[in-house]
Amino acid sequence: MAGILAWFWNERFWLPHNVTWADLKNTDESTFPQAEDLYLACPLAFCVFMIRLVFERFIARPCALALKIQANGPQKAQPNAILEKVFTAITKHPDEKRLEGLSKQLDWDVRTIQRWFRQRRNQEKPSTLTRFCESMWRFTFYLYIFTYGVRYLKKTPWLWNTRECWYNYPYQALTVDLHYYYILELSFYLSLLFSQFTDIRRKDFLLMFMHHVATISLITFSYVNNMARVGTLVMCLHDAADVLLEAAKMANYAKCQRLCNVLFIMFGLVFISSRLGIYPVWILNSTLFESWEIVGPYPSWWVFNTLLVLLQALHTFWSYLIVKIACRAISRGKAGKWNPLHVSKDDRSDIESSSDEDEVPPPAQKHHTNGTNGAHGTNGYLSTSPCHDEH
Repeated sequence: MAGILAWFWNERFWLPHNVTWADLKNTDESTFPQAEDLYLACPLAFCVFMIRLVFERFIARPCALALKIQANGPQKAQPNAILEKVFTAITKHPDEKRLEGLSKQLDWDVRTIQRWFRQRRNQEKPSTLTRFCESMWRFTFYLYIFTYGVRYLKKTPWLWNTRECWYNYPYQALTVDLHYYYILELSFYLSLLFSQFTDIRRKDFLLMFMHHVATISLITFSYVNNMARVGTLVMCLHDAADVLLEAAKMANYAKCQRLCNVLFIMFGLVFISSRLGIYPVWILNSTLFESWEIVGPYPSWWVFNTLLVLLQALHTFWSYLIVKIACRAISRGKAGKWNPLHVSKDDRSDIESSSDEDEVPPPAQKHHTNGTNGAHGTNGYLSTSPCHDEH
């Protein structure tokens, strides 16, 4: 084990040339980041998760109920032993051949069976109230940590001149404020990483998992080799847009549509300008070029910058999704359907619905798709409202 640890903490990987771990030991005059400081983040991540549970139960939930957000989830599918067995034991997404077989076995229309499976899948999704509580917790944390970051950074010289991140590197003393900022951010993202498996399951689960892993790795790497100054800039820059996103989602769940629209537009502008503009011009320019000029590259420098470039790739992909959502919402706006973050259309909600597959209980026998028993019906039943037609 000692050999593995010695290999992992090899000075020639983590530190610039001619610098050793002994040079960065704490003294009476100076305090430097120590790897063992990060152990504190694990129990704190558990504490953050427990605080979140208390917050959602005693603060977010009453706020949601005051806004008349109901705890009702998606409509439940009509009980059917045969379909339930297929759903739980075989597949949640039956193919065309299986649908036709079930249609003959139950004497139901294929469309009705498809609707049953959609309702059954949605039945496992959380309610709007649960979503609101999750967003309110994230909004509260992001707002606090972003405010703290701005108040801290405005007193530092490297906010105004990023070259200060590399002068006298790595012999830059660790302050109490910087240590607190780092440990709290790391604890939060560790709690997000683990709670992702219990939270609302989203379509971009894998991407968010990669994002959390990359973020935790960046925070850890930058702290261990004392790149904490530029690390604070990265963290604060990212928290700015996250505040607006969670606020827009809360307004959306509360059905405050105009507020949601304004917040979503603000989020899109801040996200794209900060992640595709400020981040590469300000952050990547400093970590790639200024640090090369002042300090020079070394092995962990390559790893650190690789993770930052990976983060930029994720920024580009998410910016594409934001523009896509905005364009889709604007096209709907021409028909009076502007709603970029509607609950049923949130690209991250993974709630399935469509205009021609309503959420009424399936009938006991076949109904053909060309039925016209209602003026605005589908298979003789009223279809869903236009604002729930697509997501």
